[in-house]
Amino acid sequence: MTRKKVAVYVRVSTKDQSVGMQLNDLERYSKERGLTVYKVYEDNGVSGTKETRPALDELMNDARKRKFDVVLVWRFDRFARSTKHLVTALYEFRNLGIDFISYQENIDTSSPLGEAIFTIISAMSKLERDIIAERVKGGLRKARASGKRLGRPKNDVDTDKVIEYRKQNKSIRQIASEMNLSKGAVQRTLEMCS
Repeated sequence: MTRKKVAVYVRVSTKDQSVGMQLNDLERYSKERGLTVYKVYEDNGVSGTKETRPALDELMNDARKRKFDVVLVWRFDRFARSTKHLVTALYEFRNLGIDFISYQENIDTSSPLGEAIFTIISAMSKLERDIIAERVKGGLRKARASGKRLGRPKNDVDTDKVIEYRKQNKSIRQIASEMNLSKGAVQRTLEMCS
């Protein structure tokens, strides 16, 4: 039986921190489980809030090329700080046939319990998105009810000036530039006057 290849991802937020403890735990874990470390992907001094990070981007590119079978991280928050980012990555790994293991949380998506936890995390992420969407809709309803105008403010277009510029054979782009308007506003004005 061939040994599964594992991509080890470690990250620290500041340059004065060390990934040593994470690496020791993950390398020992890999050895005990009979996993072959394909590569260690290490982001030093990079915030977890950034979805694009040099080593993480390289890991994702290698995953898409199916260079390994498992992604191993010390904790979820070393990999992703937002539920959305984590769920997106886990879905991609699942579609690629790559398992995901979080050492500290003891979660392995190849196990039934890990799969259940993944489903719960996905549901929580959807709930979070739905709550945010409801808040936004509620805020818009309240703003409309209090008489606030929503959207971009309309430019007051001097129709006579637009027509005058057009008679001088100026292009819509030139008119828009001279009057500090969008090309669409000039176009609509000309269509209304024709």
